[in-house]
Amino acid sequence: MSDIKTVLGMMKENNVEFVDFRFTDPRGKWQHTAQHVSTVDEDMLTDGIMFDGSSIAGWKAINESDMILMPDLNSAVMDPFTAQPQLILFCDVLEPSTGEPYVRDPRGTAKLALAYLEASGAGDAAYFGPEAEFFVFDDVRFEASMNRSFYEVDSDEGPYNSGTDFPEGNMGHRPGVKGGYFPV
Repeated sequence: MSDIKTVLGMMKENNVEFVDFRFTDPRGKWQHTAQHVSTVDEDMLTDGIMFDGSSIAGWKAINESDMILMPDLNSAVMDPFTAQPQLILFCDVLEPSTGEPYVRDPRGTAKLALAYLEASGAGDAAYFGPEAEFFVFDDVRFEASMNRSFYEVDSDEGPYNSGTDFPEGNMGHRPGVKGGYFPV
């Protein structure tokens, strides 16, 4: 899907109602603007979408907040989770005065890192991805009643359980708070 006609054809073929232009802020949170299909045309896909960068935490001051979302046409994919047919396009964030990638755009930073690897000869590929982290809770309780409210979260792996007597035994080692989980 490397050209505009292919993306427009995909929109028509799938009876798309909205096009969701997505980008990531510096903290890794998805941001987006969804446009009704009637407003999406060749010009928008070529020139991008102006938006207010001051509404993204840590980006721009209000007096210099104009930015461009430039759709990556190769990223077009149908959103399988929406009630109405919706096309997703991932975007680069550009400075409108120069057309250069915005320095705080994670996607732009990744592209610059790859270009540096290739130009320096240090490598010819880079692989980027999220770091999946999660917590396992063995007991979660809460109450919100007329005279009290509380919550309690417990995990056998929590550092506060190093002295707990478990039926299967307690190996004693618990990573400390912010202590990492890879130590041997």
